Amino acid sequence: MKIFKKPVRVSNLTRRSLKGIIHLLALGYLVGLFYAGVTDNLGPDPVDTLLNETGIWAIHFLLITLMLSPLGKVLPSPEPIKFRRMLGIYSFVYALSHFATYILFELQLDMGLIATELVKRPYIVVGLTALVLLFILTVTSFQKIRRSMGKRWQHLHNSIYLIVPLALLHFSWSQKTLWQEPIWYWLFAFVLLFNRIKSLVTTTLKKHARNKNRKHAVQT
Repeated sequence: MKIFKKPVRVSNLTRRSLKGIIHLLALGYLVGLFYAGVTDNLGPDPVDTLLNETGIWAIHFLLITLMLSPLGKVLPSPEPIKFRRMLGIYSFVYALSHFATYILFELQLDMGLIATELVKRPYIVVGLTALVLLFILTVTSFQKIRRSMGKRWQHLHNSIYLIVPLALLHFSWSQKTLWQEPIWYWLFAFVLLFNRIKSLVTTTLKKHARNKNRKHAVQT
């Protein structure tokens, strides 16, 4: 289904203006959060507020990034894709801020305590795995690297489909529930990933069928 018959396009000025607004809002909110924390204006537990806000917005940016490709097909328009790299990077920035808040303020760089937490709370390892994958996608998002990697670049960046469930698992596990708030994120992610999952299952089944037929042909 397409909303408009002709592809929707915007001028370079409009696109730059939209990107400027996104930069202003994303960076402004993050700086504002930490400033409020430093000036003791984040309520009775500022560290917990920082953890919650940076974590949930990392997921928001991740899901919005994932939404841009199907949005471009529905409009139809190439414009949403042009915002994907920027929003993906902000997902990493917020996720890194989330991790830094935990290590610096919650655990105060206590290496012994960090090791204990990693063993005692496996969801931290899950979140850290998602963060490392996001870091890899961020540093390989530049056009020069993309061109040099060729087809391998797309295979690597398909790992966003692994990062999403890892991030949501970390979120649900840390909340100690799949219900209430986490379930809505899971449902939204499932809707976004449905076609991708369907395509993956279909491809896997076809590959399995081909291998089975090939094996049967060899035996006969």
